[in-house]
Amino acid sequence: MNPARRMRIRRAIPTDIPALLALEKQAATAAHWSQEQYEAAFSSEGPARVVLVIEDSGPEDARVQGFIVGRAVREDWEIENIAVAGAARRRGLGTRLLEEFIDLARGRGAQSIFLEVRESNLAARRLYEKHAFVETGRRKRYYREPQEDAIVYRVEFA
Repeated sequence: MNPARRMRIRRAIPTDIPALLALEKQAATAAHWSQEQYEAAFSSEGPARVVLVIEDSGPEDARVQGFIVGRAVREDWEIENIAVAGAARRRGLGTRLLEEFIDLARGRGAQSIFLEVRESNLAARRLYEKHAFVETGRRKRYYREPQEDAIVYRVEFA
């Protein structure tokens, strides 16, 4: 990475939707949402969602390299989607997004965070376990294309 460039996390805005769609299409393990679903994430109607992006920013431009989408369900929060650009993987971006989301949820009074992840997504499962998420269940044939079970993870806050 060019030393003049840096990574920063910020709240996403509706004009980020094309970048979110492009990133999730690169990530086979991400939830594949429609443009309308991303637009709903920014709408004041329906459940309140948090959408964070991590971008590689330089003096002239900024490129979204990853994102996380979640929502509060009273004191429980859910991570609904997370993706990092293929070329940016294994550089800690997913970790930074997850940690920022956890800090935000805790700061807003979350008692727990839960999520589902493809059984075969071992890298993501290791990331969640590293952050004290524990496996709490399984949803048979939850994912399609390819069909696969989801592992449910949860982290509780004291």
